[in-house]
Amino acid sequence: MADAGPMITDLEAESDALDALIGPLPPDQWATPTPAPAWTIAHQIAHLLWTDRVALLSVTDEAAFGEVLTQAAANPLGFVDVAAEELAGVGPAELLSQWRSTRTQLHEELRLVPESRKLLWFGPPMSAASMATARLMETWAHGLDVADALGVTRPATDRLRSIAHLGVRTRDFAFGVHGLPAPNEPFHVKLRAPDGSSWEWGPPDAAQRVIGSGEDFCQLVTQRRPLRDLEIVAEGTDAAKWVEIAQAFAGPPGAGR
Repeated sequence: MADAGPMITDLEAESDALDALIGPLPPDQWATPTPAPAWTIAHQIAHLLWTDRVALLSVTDEAAFGEVLTQAAANPLGFVDVAAEELAGVGPAELLSQWRSTRTQLHEELRLVPESRKLLWFGPPMSAASMATARLMETWAHGLDVADALGVTRPATDRLRSIAHLGVRTRDFAFGVHGLPAPNEPFHVKLRAPDGSSWEWGPPDAAQRVIGSGEDFCQLVTQRRPLRDLEIVAEGTDAAKWVEIAQAFAGPPGAGR
């Protein structure tokens, strides 16, 4: 089983990178619209705060997390937006302070989780390493929304490899949430890393192949950019379908961009 330590370190670094973007903003800029419909920068950070809070509950209080699952089941398509709207009403300084303290506590608690323990979540239970990867993916994706809102281009880092890995691992999930059977064949995925090296998954001789930029693949599986704008090539019918519906995040099918 994977050691969660390196993944948590990457999560901390990604959170700090986003913090460096929003920390200096004057309060009025928190109301800047982002690419997510009806979400401002404040909504983006509010969502990260809420998700970090419930992730922390999963680690420290499974009964309380079970209550969150019940609430989510009552409004599966809207509970995330309701939570973001509520917390976005908190003043920017307090919202930032709460996100900082909550994420720090989450990172500390994740480091204490035994490798054998599975944490409850909105999908299948997961290890601490997987939880940290999921939080890394969301922090990066919502951070990209914030960067877009501010007109900032963030440098690609090696932390993207874990997000790409999650995108590959969730292939069958993406087909399932669209009511489609998972492909029987293995896929070969070959991506160009930020340093020019290659990230690869699956047998090299697979007929179904996805090739392209690692950063663009991460934008694809988090649905932050439309496929037509990305350096991603799919070979094979199933691979072509996958890149149309790829989704690394839990929940119903995303609307994409």
